[in-house]
Amino acid sequence: MLKNKLIFITIMLVFIALSGFGQNYSDALAKAIYFYECQQAGPLPSWNRVEWRGDATMQDGVLGGLYDAGDHVKFNLPMAYTATQLAWGAYEYGSNTELNNNIKFILDYLVACSGGSYVYQVGSGSNDHAWWGPVEVIHKETQAGNRPIYSASSGLSAVMAQSAAALALGNILFGNSTYLSTAQSLYNKANSDRSDGSYSAANGYYDSWSGPIDEIMWAAIWLYVATNNSSYLANAESLVSKLNRQGQSTDIEYKWGHCWDDSHYGAMVMLAKLTGKQEYIDFVHMHLDWWASGANGTTPKGLAWLDTWGSLRYASTAAFLAFVYSDWNGADSGKASTYLTWAKKQIDYCLGNNERNGSYVIGYGTNAPQHPHHRTAHGSWADSQSVPANHRHILYGALVGGPNQSGGYTDSIGDYQSNEVACDYNAGFVSCLLKLGNSSSGAFNPPAETRDDEFFVEAKINAQGNNFIEIKALCNNRSGWPARLIKNLGFRYFMDLSEIFNAGYGVNDLTIRTNYVEFPATITINQYSGDIYYLNVVFNDGTSIYPGGQSEFAGEVQVRVSAPNDTSFWDSSNDYSYSGLSTSSEVKTARIPVYDGNSLLFGTEPNGGTATTAPTSAPTTPPTNTTVPTSAPTAPPANTTAPTSPPANLGDVNNNGVIDIVDALLIAQYYVDLNPSNFDVSRADTNCNGSVDIVDALLIAQYYVNLISQFC
Repeated sequence: MLKNKLIFITIMLVFIALSGFGQNYSDALAKAIYFYECQQAGPLPSWNRVEWRGDATMQDGVLGGLYDAGDHVKFNLPMAYTATQLAWGAYEYGSNTELNNNIKFILDYLVACSGGSYVYQVGSGSNDHAWWGPVEVIHKETQAGNRPIYSASSGLSAVMAQSAAALALGNILFGNSTYLSTAQSLYNKANSDRSDGSYSAANGYYDSWSGPIDEIMWAAIWLYVATNNSSYLANAESLVSKLNRQGQSTDIEYKWGHCWDDSHYGAMVMLAKLTGKQEYIDFVHMHLDWWASGANGTTPKGLAWLDTWGSLRYASTAAFLAFVYSDWNGADSGKASTYLTWAKKQIDYCLGNNERNGSYVIGYGTNAPQHPHHRTAHGSWADSQSVPANHRHILYGALVGGPNQSGGYTDSIGDYQSNEVACDYNAGFVSCLLKLGNSSSGAFNPPAETRDDEFFVEAKINAQGNNFIEIKALCNNRSGWPARLIKNLGFRYFMDLSEIFNAGYGVNDLTIRTNYVEFPATITINQYSGDIYYLNVVFNDGTSIYPGGQSEFAGEVQVRVSAPNDTSFWDSSNDYSYSGLSTSSEVKTARIPVYDGNSLLFGTEPNGGTATTAPTSAPTTPPTNTTVPTSAPTAPPANTTAPTSPPANLGDVNNNGVIDIVDALLIAQYYVDLNPSNFDVSRADTNCNGSVDIVDALLIAQYYVNLISQFC
């Protein structure tokens, strides 16, 4: 009997893993929250976990906030919506330290943008989109390091009201009185103006298509929840009649989705819950029925498809509304059951139950996107989507735009419709995962990345003779952990001058001549040790060399060092830095080391000294002359809920060096008390919850078929 039960369990484990049921929602949630730390602007907080990000746009008129998508503009309308949606998810289904930190990071920025004149955008969409590079050096691409800042004291009702909604929710979650007072001030202004007349800089990117009424209504609802002041609720209800209509009908518009531009869908769900009035419930049914029937059409594997831009964003956010309504004790039970099934199907589609049997969440599951449209994650030093060929960084947790209506999708960096990521894309998705997953299961802390060489010299021999050597050297700044500037950047060409000294000459008899210097530099001859000297090339301002384009990422120097004209004793072959150089083309060489001042960044000196930071190590504090502050820590913050480190080789319970379905079978045997032999129970708790059960076997089955990439 036990044997039959065990066979059944094992078959079910494989079936469940292959079919996509039993997704690791908690893992997806932890990664989806982490994505927001990849988007942070300004001085990074101490709890930021992204090793390839550093402080950036430090010249902005208002510091902080989030970069919108794969670009570097701070658009407040979608940013405020993102904060509202994340906070709504936390309000409904609970939160954790990491999510709370990220929500407050946005809210603090919205407070900083508020005042007599409200800042609604920093950066220019057209200017920003014209350059493809990491955000840490974008100020080198802008006029005097200043990005445009857009503000107005009136005519910003939609963005002010969405900010008010976010801050009101922030007060509800965190009890922050500044959030509440700022929310009330913004709401009063938005409700008084009821105009988007000054909201112009985002045109073509985030136009306020729906107008401001939906956001004002939305803000009023959350201020009512925050204060219990019935005047807010009364105003919200009074605005229902002013909402846009569906085509030429008298119905409130219901054939779209809750999103950064239109909050009335979520507002009607909340009005239904707060008042229980049938008119609001009827609207919610009409809207969710439309979505559950496929919206504008269903892909072959069941995604309710709305629009070309961000198809997964719309479906996952509509799924959240379905969850919220269906979990309400006043919901129609029959419809609630339908909505719950449909909503879960949308999230499972995002995670891998789709036409391509692949995840649409970077770093999660099998066949996940590798080439998102995201400048900093790509890490180009050449202002090019094709350089490098593959992304240098994994944008863990980012939900890409998604497939077309036929379910077709191409993982291409150039496809900004289906393969860009955005803060608002992840917002509804995170909220759904709060419902489906376990928000207290621990933070995601990614493994350290294998780093490319960031600073190095490519060199060749331009010319040589009996009394001279001339080299061409390209000093590269291809930094990406994080991208950064080095003010005192330089390199050293090491020479053995014993033949000069043996001939009775000295260092003062040598001359230095430059044929070409791309960026001004100071070149001297210095003693290293004994007869070993070096040409010391120090750029007067090394920040001119940065990972920002073909002419920016490397500084060229052509330099000749000569003995007197009537001599013939020069011998380049014994020079340390000469070894390996070619006369035909530049080669990368570690024998011409690169420095920040006197601090070795790359290469090996004649005595064997190497740079103190190995390419694969976690980031350390940059040298004191670096103009970009230290990068984010890779260790989890002190207040994280991350579990203790799991044992090595977790999941390999039979200790054979691989994790496969046999390990799942052994855990299933253990679970039904068959006491399997050669079973290491210390490696069996794959979800790190303190016990061993059938869920641990299921996780191994999922790991075996590449639905998940790690345990715990």
